[in-house]
Amino acid sequence: MTQIGVFIPIGSRGWLISNTSPKTYPTFDLNKTVVQRAEHYGLDFALSMIKLRGYNGPSEYWVHNLESFTLMAGLAAVTKKIQLFASVAMLTMPPALVARMVSTIDSIAPGRIGVNMVTGWQPKEYQQMGLELTPEHFARRYDYASEYVQIMKQLWETGTSDFKGDFFQYDDCKLSPCPSAPIKIVGAGQSPAGMDFVAKYGDYNFVVAGGLNQTDGCRDVAGRVAEAAARHGRGTGAFQLVMVIADRTDEMAFARYEYYKQGTDVEALEWQASQAGADTKANANSTAALLKKGIENPEPTGMTKIIGSYENVARMLDEIGTTPGIKGIMLTFDDFVTGIEQFGEHIQPLMKTRNVGLKADQVAA
Repeated sequence: MTQIGVFIPIGSRGWLISNTSPKTYPTFDLNKTVVQRAEHYGLDFALSMIKLRGYNGPSEYWVHNLESFTLMAGLAAVTKKIQLFASVAMLTMPPALVARMVSTIDSIAPGRIGVNMVTGWQPKEYQQMGLELTPEHFARRYDYASEYVQIMKQLWETGTSDFKGDFFQYDDCKLSPCPSAPIKIVGAGQSPAGMDFVAKYGDYNFVVAGGLNQTDGCRDVAGRVAEAAARHGRGTGAFQLVMVIADRTDEMAFARYEYYKQGTDVEALEWQASQAGADTKANANSTAALLKKGIENPEPTGMTKIIGSYENVARMLDEIGTTPGIKGIMLTFDDFVTGIEQFGEHIQPLMKTRNVGLKADQVAA
């Protein structure tokens, strides 16, 4: 069965860079509603990003943002089964502290917390705190991330770390209590170095491919994830990021997207491109390179867009779910509260790869 999760709306405007999209102001209550309903409908996980500064532009895209770990700790206390992933901006917190934060959330929700590793691509986001994304950072960021993960794993598994590396020097560092279960690590590395890092240390790699109703757009990147995992003898899986805009008919769904597209915040996309261009040696497949291209054909979102009737969206999600190398799909919506209800009530019961076929009141709470 294809795993399905939700990329929760921790930042303003969600994932639509548009002046006409829902404003989606982030609050705990909004995210609690989304995650509790996702759990109600049997979704497998919820992931929150970390973003410390938004974009320029009138849409105020990501200008208003919650913090990932404290949000997920709150959500851990009001959910029962769903897997939760918090994101860490590694340059801002030492690994021993993050390891302890994870262990604390595991005490709230045993076996349900994981970590998304974020190396950073937007210079202004870090400069505001006196941190520089230098060429040296971009060149060795996955070496840094590798040491970071090794330290956390040592602490979680043994309660002690004496790690000695190029970036970290630990001396009898302690952690107790340790987590109740192995902690899942995820990332979103699409460059060769990023894919190698996630394949070596991670359980899932969240991948991005563009296109409108192009269900095979992820085939190449999913294949590269599988190849990297095979090199390390691991089963790291690709999870495709998808924006779903659904309605009773194709025409109604496309009308919504066209409205959002007309309001595309070009100034915000220009900001994104300028910030993503700081890594001058970024691989063509990297996240930074893909973000930089967003201004070439301005649209509200560069991720795969699945738009249409409930029946057609279900069919296209099944096509993605059966793509070789894809083990799951992470969903975003234009309107998250309405979107999660539409998915649970009208789309998921039609999906063959979910093998659910249950109405809302039949899904275990």
